[in-house]
Amino acid sequence: MFKLNDQELLEYIKEDVPYLDLTTTLQEMSDKKAKMQIFTREDVIVSCSEEAARVAQLFGCEIHFMLPSKTKAKQGDVLIEFGGSYENVQSAWRSTQLILEYSCKIATYANEMKQEISSVNPHCELLVTRKHFPFAKRFCIKSIICGGAMPHRLGLSETILFFAHHRKVYANDEAFYEELGKIKIKALEKKIVVEPRDLNDAIELMKHGADVLQMDKTSLDILKEITSYRDKYYPHIKILSAGGIGKENVKEFVNTGIDGIVTSKIYFCGMADMGSNMEIIS
Repeated sequence: MFKLNDQELLEYIKEDVPYLDLTTTLQEMSDKKAKMQIFTREDVIVSCSEEAARVAQLFGCEIHFMLPSKTKAKQGDVLIEFGGSYENVQSAWRSTQLILEYSCKIATYANEMKQEISSVNPHCELLVTRKHFPFAKRFCIKSIICGGAMPHRLGLSETILFFAHHRKVYANDEAFYEELGKIKIKALEKKIVVEPRDLNDAIELMKHGADVLQMDKTSLDILKEITSYRDKYYPHIKILSAGGIGKENVKEFVNTGIDGIVTSKIYFCGMADMGSNMEIIS
């Protein structure tokens, strides 16, 4: 599992504490020592605790305890405890807690959605789109992986996915279908993914060599027709379903026989409910 590096974390700190913690500086209690515990008020999958701990260290604090990423934490469990000077502990408090609140919620939602999928088909994958928060890609990617999901596309440089906009440069559908064969020769190590318009287009794309079909906002009945046709004639082709899918309705889509769920909802599930306890120790 990758970690966000110090440069990224220092930029995060600079946004939150660009100069000093004015409140604690005015208290003039630099001789005081304290420790901070951050705990969860709900069951969560722990994520980015390593980054939270490192942020506390960069503020000059010492880590006493930390639950590693991917751990299942129960309501009331302490995720991290750190200590140091009163000013440093106070400065690190919100920055560390905020990392955990966002990341653990994303990981937990991903894990819950993955469990729903696996209860129907353990071989159906949960894939998360590129619609992460701007400037927070690595944070979001680590969070979904901690929850058991995988990134759908890490970027435009390593994946091939043709949308309707890409097809507008061709004279007609037949010209695009013919071009697929040429593209497969050029990109011999890559899967060719295409988003079909409808059932007929999906069938033609199968016939002309598409490796994966990504069905966007497609009805359950049409998905069943497409997977049935695929199973009969082109069993090697993979079918993905995207658009408006969350943990509340994911089972319905998995039941159609598709191979993967593509979703953005995981990134917009809110924040985990967490609290903190601070103790003055000297």
